[in-house]
Amino acid sequence: MMNYFEKHMDPEFKNLLTEPPQPYLVAWSDENVKKRTPRAVTFPPAEPTPPDPEVDFFNKMIPGPAGAPDVRVRIFKPKDQKTVLPGVLYLHYGGYSVGSPEHEDANCIRYVKEIGCVIVSVDYRLAPENPAPAAYEDCYAALVWFAANAKDMLVDPARIAVTGFSAGGGLTIATVLLARDRKGPAIKFHMPLGPTMDDRMKTKSTLEFTDKRALNYESCKNIWNQYLGEGHENRDDIPIYASPSRCTDYSNLPPCYSFVGGLDPHRDEAIDYISRLVKDGVPATFTLYAGSIHGFELAIPDAQISRHAIESSTQALKKGLYS
Repeated sequence: MMNYFEKHMDPEFKNLLTEPPQPYLVAWSDENVKKRTPRAVTFPPAEPTPPDPEVDFFNKMIPGPAGAPDVRVRIFKPKDQKTVLPGVLYLHYGGYSVGSPEHEDANCIRYVKEIGCVIVSVDYRLAPENPAPAAYEDCYAALVWFAANAKDMLVDPARIAVTGFSAGGGLTIATVLLARDRKGPAIKFHMPLGPTMDDRMKTKSTLEFTDKRALNYESCKNIWNQYLGEGHENRDDIPIYASPSRCTDYSNLPPCYSFVGGLDPHRDEAIDYISRLVKDGVPATFTLYAGSIHGFELAIPDAQISRHAIESSTQALKKGLYS
């Protein structure tokens, strides 16, 4: 008898149910978290990115938050750039505890080509060695540096967006909240995709998706425990920048686009975020992809739903930067 997950999954993704788990699921299993299996084993480093004939990319060290180490960023720009372009601060996925900018090089290169922009991709510090606030403070420091150096990079400082998927989506929201609350750099648009943003883990989607063949309650629990420490869900002192769903006022944030899969534990927190943005007067657009798991567009990028999600989000970001 099929369970809920199997019954409602889009047919193009059902082969994932019989394949080995995605690497990120291995990284956040109870077994590997308890054994403290090194992330280099559970989530290996990305393969070197080959040169691209149209895009230059390179690493740079920039000042980190006060009293913290410098932050490595990867900068992507069109070859022989001669005109001023919008900028994108890009925050990689990885449950706040794995991954690197290199894991998303291909997407950054694609954005440079299809949108026409300069990208700063941030190698923020990872949990559990560096729990919150390390990651979001690194991301905000990168935003401040990007805005301050925009003109030297042929970037329009009035047209900087922030985007990221999963934990990168949560950090996207954290960064725009910090910019608002600290009266920092102006952000024109933000695009948190499938954001990891509610550590309390009480939504229907978080509780009901327990199938270990996709992102599930267990993996979400371990993600948040590594980032905030055990017992976080019952504490009242968790900063809104660590768990943006705890914020009660989203007014004066930049316009937003987001999407999430219908079988993603993050579904309800993403829907709630968009709903509250609209109620607080922020222009927001959203797509719910029924039958899709967390990271569906990464797992099978050629699926019809994945192609729609990739194209729609790319166009939303382009429109947000150029409108």
